[in-house]
Amino acid sequence: MNKTKVVLITGSSSGFGLLTARTLLEQGHTVIASMRGLNAKNKEHADSLRTFAEGKPGRLHLLELDVTSDSSVDSAIKQAYELTGHIDVVVNNAGFGVTGFTETITIPQFQKNFDVNVFGVQRVSRAVLPAMRKQGNGLIINISSIIGRMVMPFAGAYVATKYALEGLSESYRYELAGTGVDVVIVEPGGFGTNFLENMEPAADRDRLKSYGPLAEMPEKMWGGFAESLKSDDAPDPQVVADAIAKLIETPAGQRPLRTVVDPMMGGDGPRAINKTTDKIQNELLENLGMSDFISVKGN
Repeated sequence: MNKTKVVLITGSSSGFGLLTARTLLEQGHTVIASMRGLNAKNKEHADSLRTFAEGKPGRLHLLELDVTSDSSVDSAIKQAYELTGHIDVVVNNAGFGVTGFTETITIPQFQKNFDVNVFGVQRVSRAVLPAMRKQGNGLIINISSIIGRMVMPFAGAYVATKYALEGLSESYRYELAGTGVDVVIVEPGGFGTNFLENMEPAADRDRLKSYGPLAEMPEKMWGGFAESLKSDDAPDPQVVADAIAKLIETPAGQRPLRTVVDPMMGGDGPRAINKTTDKIQNELLENLGMSDFISVKGN
């Protein structure tokens, strides 16, 4: 295994973030697990993670961090550097979704979804990149979704954020090439985490009524999908944490731009899209005279 790293994870209270924190602690890394409500709504989760870390080879730091707040992000990153001296890896994991007919998702809901899933990533990235570039190495792992490459209906705001995150991440990938900082994307499929349970329903209920019998479709689709993820043979979300750990261990410059983790549906769809866009993107980079400087290298 490569030498241990200092890894900051957003959204560490549950789901992929929590599993990643536990996995990296078991591997000996220093984990800065951040979350909102560290001493309030997520206190139980934080205490549980502290207990888990006892006796593990890695070292745990817990920080309050709200990705929708400039001051919270800046304060947390400052504390992280004071605690550890440097940050090698950032896992931008914090996120949430809204379900329903896209027309019934209000503007404030759209803004909130983008504030967490896209602007939050930009806030954290801007906070850590100057030091990463100065030290000449670093890794940013952005957690997207297979529906950042394909579209499932009745989640238009969430889909839009993940498509935006894909473009943002790939832009950073090219712009930071040559600085020693890698930017990569993980695209999970469906897993039995609490993500679906926490998805927010579209708020414009009056508009929903005008859909008549069709109004039940979002709940039927997402409800059925959620039930399928509760079965005994549902995919284990640990594989996503393992994929993140593998990217951290992979030498700089050898990490693929995108990693699909989709045991439920096999991942063939997003991989095919990635392969096609990689070819087109490489051709574009070649035409721009950047082919020797940047290589896409998909999953």
